[in-house]
Amino acid sequence: MYDIMEEEEFEAVELPDITVELPDITVELPDITCCFFPQAEFNGKSDSLFFNDGVRRIDFVLVYEDEDMKEIDKNRTFQKRKVSAFLGCLILLFYLRHSDKVVDEKLLFVKVHMPWDVLCTYAEVLHIKLPIQPNDLSTTSSPFNFLSCITRHFYPSEDLIAKETEYFTAPFEKDRLEYFYVKDRDLFFTPSMRSRMAYYILSRAPYEVRGNIKKFGVTKLLDGGVYKAAYPLHDCRFNVRSKEEECPNERYLLYNEWAHPKSFYKMQPLDLIRKYYGEKIGIYFAWLGFYTAMLALAAIVGLGCFIYGYTTQETSTWSKEVCDPLIGGNIVMCPQCDKECTYWRLNSTCESSKVKEKVPYTACGRCIRVSLGIGTVLFWIVLILASVVAIIVYRLAVFFSFSTRLQSDLKELEPFKEYVTAQMATSVTASVISFVVIMVLNILYERVAIWITDFELPRTKTDYENSLTLKMFLFQFVNYYSSCFYIAFAKGKVVGYPGQPVYLLGKYRNEECDPGGCLIELTTQLTVIMGGKAIWNNIQEVLLPWMKNLIFRYCTRVGSEKVIPRWEQDYQLQPIGKLGLFYEYLEMVIQFGFVTLFVASFPLAPVLALVNNLFEIRVDAWKIITQFRRMVPEKAQDIGAWQPILQGVAILAVASNAMIIAFTSDMIPRLVYYWSFSVYPYGEHSSHTMQGYINNTLSVFDIQDFSNKNIEISDTHQDTTDNMNTVSTTGM
Repeated sequence: MYDIMEEEEFEAVELPDITVELPDITVELPDITCCFFPQAEFNGKSDSLFFNDGVRRIDFVLVYEDEDMKEIDKNRTFQKRKVSAFLGCLILLFYLRHSDKVVDEKLLFVKVHMPWDVLCTYAEVLHIKLPIQPNDLSTTSSPFNFLSCITRHFYPSEDLIAKETEYFTAPFEKDRLEYFYVKDRDLFFTPSMRSRMAYYILSRAPYEVRGNIKKFGVTKLLDGGVYKAAYPLHDCRFNVRSKEEECPNERYLLYNEWAHPKSFYKMQPLDLIRKYYGEKIGIYFAWLGFYTAMLALAAIVGLGCFIYGYTTQETSTWSKEVCDPLIGGNIVMCPQCDKECTYWRLNSTCESSKVKEKVPYTACGRCIRVSLGIGTVLFWIVLILASVVAIIVYRLAVFFSFSTRLQSDLKELEPFKEYVTAQMATSVTASVISFVVIMVLNILYERVAIWITDFELPRTKTDYENSLTLKMFLFQFVNYYSSCFYIAFAKGKVVGYPGQPVYLLGKYRNEECDPGGCLIELTTQLTVIMGGKAIWNNIQEVLLPWMKNLIFRYCTRVGSEKVIPRWEQDYQLQPIGKLGLFYEYLEMVIQFGFVTLFVASFPLAPVLALVNNLFEIRVDAWKIITQFRRMVPEKAQDIGAWQPILQGVAILAVASNAMIIAFTSDMIPRLVYYWSFSVYPYGEHSSHTMQGYINNTLSVFDIQDFSNKNIEISDTHQDTTDNMNTVSTTGM
């Protein structure tokens, strides 16, 4: 198919007659001698993207260890045979050359070039859309053009990133080449297109054929350690403009106008992102930018609610009554646990009462594999629920301890004593423990989910990603949100009444909400989980790759006088994971759940999400440009299975917030009291008011009805009850 146009001779390595089956193309391989080529001498150009002839572009790079440099073992022959067979299959499609080694003498770098005929063939196979002619349709002028002098400062500099020419496009057909807009054959196919086609062939080329069994694909060779890496090249260093005339310096432009911290306020150059990384990466950043922009409105509303609540907390009627020593100070409340807990006065919850609430293959085989997968997922979901129950038991046990010891331990810290209550201490420590359990279970289940999906043997990559997406989301949905749903809808709902409380496991008295309501604890839980998750993700996504690259460069450093070629510079970067953007989408979808499902209890959630995402866009951009090898471009039409998941979460959020308002918050009881029970005939006030609301929510209980199991009056609180026969209880 292609004549090799270089004068070096090849070592003789005989290969058997095999057939390479590629989509729409079948190539018969004769007995050829190829594979271990002599190394091409490095020309000293560190940013060169071409072979030494300056004509052939390097479309892909393969890296493997030189078997002749390793100790003799029984696997050496098999490894060498696989490398030889794989490269032997590629020699009829690609132009291949080894290169001199600068950093590591054990590594061999194979530079891959796709000839014009092969590019045309696979552009047709992959239905790649290419330009027919420039778009000559006139665009209507915007009525807001007069604002361009202001808005242009929020866009990347057009002097650096020029607006791309628009073309009419059509799927490429080799037989109709004359109809396509080909000004320059070398520039007709963009580097991302060339890399995509090269990877398509590499992922389907065979390396071993035994009878009816055929093994193929560079992915398998990478998994088996035969090849160390396979990647397309970055076009230059991210922080230094290339001196090569042919280099477009797109990586350098993206770093300066997109990923650099100084450009945080600028719009994203989506066209250049798509051109450099492909449609799949471009769609992710377009979606992330749109989602972040939509958070702005919710953030403004949430921040307004928070500011209003904070500024009016001192004027709240029910807060005044709780804090008033003549009202809340004279109301004695029942103990919240048996024996160890004491009676307490209502005004001890003065601070928490000031927080205001806001509204807002074979059928049988596949069946067996899928059934086993579903069973495994259900087992892990039950494991999560068990961990939630364990944390509930922790809350009950620790609350008793804090109730008896916390106030005495804080006697010397008088300014903090009124803020650090037993309920608050229990809530914060339980939230931290819950976050740690969530992170540990995430790490464990991630491996299990991948194993289950591999076991199911999905037919296509899209099926694989959709199956894994559903499993991971279901697990993380239960993992992250189960404790929040418990606090919002279950805690404090089944506690019985004084004298006959409800016990969990026959031993632990069920939890009651703080007199200020369960929403304060739900807010604490959301703050700890959202904040901790953001910090952990940044450490995992940014700090770890940076440290790995730093250590690798230190261990493989060479003399400063040596020039390192482009392919070896890229090899020193971190490889992109197999799942690509999966974890980026998962992180944002989980965040979307926190923002929507519980926004009625935590109106600052959209604000925190907005701030996080403004950094997330630039951090993700910085990460993929500076710390990772260039991704293989992929096509995409949308965000895939994440779209219906987001729609489902949005629908569930409506019901969730309605239930929080109806069953968890005091909004409805307060409205009922204000409009009905505060005035005649139920109340004594002449106009609608919230005065008397606190007393209206309480009932009276005779402490003589307590059993010895429920209460044991000790000297520490004998004085509180000497002159009292009754105490108040919350309505239960």
